[in-house]
Amino acid sequence: MPVKVSVIVPVYNPGPYIEDCITSLLKQSLPPDEYEVIFVDDGSTDQTPARLDALAAKESRVRVIHQENSGWSGKPRNVGIAASQGEYVMFLDNDDYLGDEALERMYGYGVANGADVVVGKMAGQGRAVPVELFRRNRPRASVQNAPLIDSLTPHKMFRRAFLDEIGLRFPEGRRRLEDHVFVTEAYLRAANVSVIGDYVCYYHVRRDDSSNAGFQRFDPVGYFKNLREALDVVEQYTEPGEVRDSLHRRWLRVEMVERLRGKRFLAKPDDYRRKLFEEIHQITAERFGPGVAAGLQPTQQVVAALITADRYDDVVAFAEWEAGLALSAKPGTVEWRDGRVQFDVVAEFTASGTPLTFPGGGVRTPLDGPPADLAEAVAWVGADTVARFGQATLDLLVRERSSAAQYFQPVEVTREIVPVEDSGQVRLMLRATAAVDPAGAVDGAPLRAGLWDTYARVRLGGWSKESRVGPGPRKARAATSAGVVGGRVVLPYWTDQHGNLSLDVDRANQRLGLSRLDPETVSVSGSRLRAPLPLHVPAETAVLLRLTSSDRTVDVPGTLSPAGDGTLLEAALTVADLSGATWRTALCAAPDAVEPRFLPLPLALRADPNAVKVVRTPRPSALRRLARRARRALAAVLRRRTAARAAKARRA
Repeated sequence: MPVKVSVIVPVYNPGPYIEDCITSLLKQSLPPDEYEVIFVDDGSTDQTPARLDALAAKESRVRVIHQENSGWSGKPRNVGIAASQGEYVMFLDNDDYLGDEALERMYGYGVANGADVVVGKMAGQGRAVPVELFRRNRPRASVQNAPLIDSLTPHKMFRRAFLDEIGLRFPEGRRRLEDHVFVTEAYLRAANVSVIGDYVCYYHVRRDDSSNAGFQRFDPVGYFKNLREALDVVEQYTEPGEVRDSLHRRWLRVEMVERLRGKRFLAKPDDYRRKLFEEIHQITAERFGPGVAAGLQPTQQVVAALITADRYDDVVAFAEWEAGLALSAKPGTVEWRDGRVQFDVVAEFTASGTPLTFPGGGVRTPLDGPPADLAEAVAWVGADTVARFGQATLDLLVRERSSAAQYFQPVEVTREIVPVEDSGQVRLMLRATAAVDPAGAVDGAPLRAGLWDTYARVRLGGWSKESRVGPGPRKARAATSAGVVGGRVVLPYWTDQHGNLSLDVDRANQRLGLSRLDPETVSVSGSRLRAPLPLHVPAETAVLLRLTSSDRTVDVPGTLSPAGDGTLLEAALTVADLSGATWRTALCAAPDAVEPRFLPLPLALRADPNAVKVVRTPRPSALRRLARRARRALAAVLRRRTAARAAKARRA
């Protein structure tokens, strides 16, 4: 079989962090003979070279190239390109990993759309990743019609012949932003770029020790020297005008203005801040025309104007003001509606914990030069923000806690300007009703088993902030009843520590409220069992009722049906088969699952030859409950120790 994809992984002292990378590569859904993995060891001094050689000896799809340390990732990637045999090459860092279907989906999408570059959706574990770019699939994207320029990391798929045709390779040596130079030219010279927005292909991982190369403090002089090379690429392949200005605006916004804002800027030592400011002032003065900064959001325009005017102290003052701003996303009623978790959210910005206010009747005026002082800067931003409040957006996302993969959910938003007594000030509030469908929340696919957190994301006035939805009521742990949707048991709940709204999918047991079932409300008429359960189901759902006695187990098909404020469980019992024993009961919401999960019910059935009676399951004594908790705690400790020993063994 021809090799479809060559995955190129530059490697330098990753230690145990490479294990997830390796595992994800071996689990790919693309057949093993259709892709290859090329690890380029850039002079590692840990145990990684031996680990990779042993892997290559077992896996024919894996090759390892060893070389002296080159100082950065450019040369290893180029060496990998030269050794590759695939139609496409894919770049992966040694501490990141791929989604199981990443190579198959990206290759297929690239071929189907004739793409020279394929960008797969990203998730960031402790790292920021683009959001807007992956709002939807984009079969034919360009820098003119999509925010491609927001994603300049090299972790994409490139058609190998395209790279050869234009002679594109990474800059080599000890340098920064080699990926910006490479990816920018690829975007500008590609016949087509395709973006996958409905499947997480790439997981960016921030190491526990924060030793990823991209997190290390850089020398501003060298950094912005390298950044100029990316700007050179833009100027080589675009004409003066809006397109060039919009591309330049990306570097002004991300690499310059945002580095001088809020807590991110203030966290650095003053001498480093000054050096950073000086380099940014110099590059903005020499490279950007007035049209670049004019397209920024209000807060960014203020910082850009202060940079141009060489007013370091005012940049610091503005950063101190912004450092106190945050987003509040308070939830309202949470309820089930037709199989969806529906809830209200009121979002607004706060300043030092209190609602942020703006001047009423704001009018947009151009920013003619830098503001005279902080008060004038804040007033101008406020007036402009009020005038453009109609453009403010609020998105609701659910984020998988284990992987950080996140997905947009349907939301209806209204905007409200609320006067603050007689002050002449107003509050800008976004009210939303969101609906999470567990059966289709993952870009049309169901929520996976695990914990999912809800986030509100607001763009307003040049701020783009996100916040967990919460806090909710401290008294209740469950936000509403659990629901059975698509064979999954979903519990909306408030987190213990902060009271934020999250969803538990197929994990909860005690919190589901099934223990509240009163055996007095359960009836057995003839062979028909009926039990009202505190669950939500959108429609009749097939389930399984498991009956367990001292010596055997019987599975009985049943149904869950909507009934008033809850659900009615119905099952047909075979009295003769149950005679002479007492049976504990448990419910399975997904009878066809590979590993069915049964939820115990607080009732038992006692059968004689003629009838079945309902009895309450005896509640364990306090001593037995204490022993059970102790066993669970001990088991958790043993699992952690086993995992730690396994990790140590891998490192050895």
